[in-house]
Amino acid sequence: MPVPQLTIHRHDQRHRTLITLAGEIGLESAPLLRATLARCLSDGIRIIDLDLTPVTFCDCSGLNAFLYAAQRTREAGGTVRLHNPPPSLGRIFELTGCGFLLLGLPLGHLSPSLGDVPDPVAPALPDRSIPLVAVASGGVR
Repeated sequence: MPVPQLTIHRHDQRHRTLITLAGEIGLESAPLLRATLARCLSDGIRIIDLDLTPVTFCDCSGLNAFLYAAQRTREAGGTVRLHNPPPSLGRIFELTGCGFLLLGLPLGHLSPSLGDVPDPVAPALPDRSIPLVAVASGGVR
């Protein structure tokens, strides 16, 4: 089994952290990323900023890890925000329309230093009610 080509640096300050990821986020390295993000929650971290500037590649495995962490963190009253995603992840956001869940700020803008500002309040997600649609199985056209 190949060694994940992802380096993770975590910088905590009370209940907030800045995690810098470097390398590739794919099928082999996504479990490491998911475990790191889960560990933040178990350590009491509720605001997770992820700097993706040194990330060279990210596929849907990484996106799934980010979305799972964002869901769990939101349930715990916190936020996950991605900063400076690589072009491959930006393209996935365009295709899936899920970037609003993870990008708290415009692309290319990191939030101020962890020690310089008070912790932000978690923003409310927009109400996106989806009407129920009847689904038939089998040979129905």
